[in-house]
Amino acid sequence: MSAKFAISFEKSADITDGYAILLKSGDADLAAGAEGVDPAGVIAKAARIAGFSNKPLTTLDIVAPEGSTAERIFVVGLGKADELMPHDWLKAGGVAASKIKNTSKVTIFVDAPGVRVGGKEVADFALGMLLREYAFDTYKTKKKDDDGNGRKGPVKVNIVSAKASEAVKAFRVSQAVAEGVSLARDLVNEPPNVLGPVEFAAKASELTKLGVDVEILTEKEMQKLGMGALLGVAQGSVRPPRMAIMQWNGGKSGESPVAFIGKGVVFDTGGISIKPAAGMEDMKGDMGGAAAVTGLMHVLAARKAAVNAVGIIGLVENMPDGNAQRPGDIVTSMSGQTIEIINTDAEGRLVLCDALWYCNDRFKPKFMVNLATLTGAILVALGNVQAGLFSNDDQLSEQLTTAGLATREKLWRMPLGKEYDKMIDSKFADMKNTGGRHAGSITAAHFLKRFVQETPWAHLDIAGTAMGSPLDEINQSWGSGFGVRLLDELVRANYES
Repeated sequence: MSAKFAISFEKSADITDGYAILLKSGDADLAAGAEGVDPAGVIAKAARIAGFSNKPLTTLDIVAPEGSTAERIFVVGLGKADELMPHDWLKAGGVAASKIKNTSKVTIFVDAPGVRVGGKEVADFALGMLLREYAFDTYKTKKKDDDGNGRKGPVKVNIVSAKASEAVKAFRVSQAVAEGVSLARDLVNEPPNVLGPVEFAAKASELTKLGVDVEILTEKEMQKLGMGALLGVAQGSVRPPRMAIMQWNGGKSGESPVAFIGKGVVFDTGGISIKPAAGMEDMKGDMGGAAAVTGLMHVLAARKAAVNAVGIIGLVENMPDGNAQRPGDIVTSMSGQTIEIINTDAEGRLVLCDALWYCNDRFKPKFMVNLATLTGAILVALGNVQAGLFSNDDQLSEQLTTAGLATREKLWRMPLGKEYDKMIDSKFADMKNTGGRHAGSITAAHFLKRFVQETPWAHLDIAGTAMGSPLDEINQSWGSGFGVRLLDELVRANYES
């Protein structure tokens, strides 16, 4: 993905050409702040004719009047000033980005009259632009220097605000977040013939450029560690499994890290319990959890987060080969616990259980959060709107929920209980890998819970939000990158020294 916008910040600017974009609150005079852009007062007249009233995220599009130094003028409504929320600035940036076509230069005046605008708000607006501009076009055969809208190269975007110097500093963080989200989206969008376990591990290794320590465990090393659950999933594929361990040491020396674990099934046929053909192409996104963890580690390193963090991703392909594991097989996990395979399509939890145990045993983290496109059942419960949150710790749950509300990557806490746990007891082993259709997302969480011991832990089931989720102002991609901003906010708000 190539950047479409080259963003800079200025305290003041004169428009000589290109587009002009003005932000307006519902309480503001439409003529305010338009001097030089709208010398003839056309904006207010056009707004009356079009019925435009500054409602949230509405736009007014005007061909620039004679005498204006801009070629085209857009007004983006913010709604009432006292009702603006932090996330609204991201959405406004996304809306503004969607209007930029057929130009090489844009000047944006974000100091809306009557609205408190600080450096963070300006940076969030710019972040919204970057998130909206993302497009996965690697395999399009059009010319790479032409985005299809007549533009050659990136558009120069000059964001004008009295808080420009504060915005420059805040934007360093925003840019790191945009890069991490884009990385996660890229990974989910990549075709499965290109991105196998080995190739994914290589992508994780590229984080060493930012100062992340990366280790890659091979199949032989995982065999020595006794990761029979993960290896059982991988045995049907000719592509060997990998586990990537990413460490960012930005906190105090010797302090326990925070830990994030991602399911990385690069393609999931369901194995012997094969999925229906319709929609199976979407199973290239069954590594959305691993993509989010990799994107998060990029963000933490790029913004030099003052925290020690570990990211672990288990990378496998689930295929129905003659060597694939069968329903009825019993495997031994790294923990020593045995698992009866009831359904080979309940494979993600088998990958995660060994990764969770390895993480806990080696790093003794403050907490573990795992992300996984784990169950279709969570889609039945929550649709594409929120991810499911399961946890053994109320404080961690509250921190995650708060972070989700701040970033609008929302979570809904789901129940855990002994009655559900009994549903995965097995006649022949310590447990079985599925408890059946009823409470499917809950029994999957209970399976994972058996591998975390007393460590504070949360499981995020992102099957409905990581891929194919509804498009909005800041995401027009099939792979959404869900979880990157959420977990960065969790770390920033609660765990940086």
